[in-house]
Amino acid sequence: MLIGEYRHTIDVKKRLALPAKFRKEIGKKVVVTYGLDNCLFVYPLKEWEKAAQGLANLSLGQASTRDFNRFMLGGAVETDVDAMGRILLPDFQREFAGLSTKVVIAGLHSRLEIWDENRWKDYTGRVKKQADMLAEKLGEIGAL
Repeated sequence: MLIGEYRHTIDVKKRLALPAKFRKEIGKKVVVTYGLDNCLFVYPLKEWEKAAQGLANLSLGQASTRDFNRFMLGGAVETDVDAMGRILLPDFQREFAGLSTKVVIAGLHSRLEIWDENRWKDYTGRVKKQADMLAEKLGEIGAL
């Protein structure tokens, strides 16, 4: 399971080292795509296949479904994890997520998220203030 929060740096060659803790589970290839809230999602290949199949199963009759498929699938790149555990992040993905040099990699069960460090601080600051209310809502639907 991919969990935890790690701070890393994008090098001058636009490579990002994935946390050593995740490398075995991630494998030799990953898919990086646009994420929600202006971050990047990183999927192990097997998890990406599940996510992509779920998107493919949605009806193309709705504009919102077509839009989201284009967003997730069109913004996706399959990339190798090198011997040092690094992945290459294309310019268009770094620009989308507003990534500078310092980033946060968050493990979220079956995927990783890559955030600009300052955006992550802002985002988690907002969520921490709402944690009790969010837990209550999740409890109402039986998720907690």
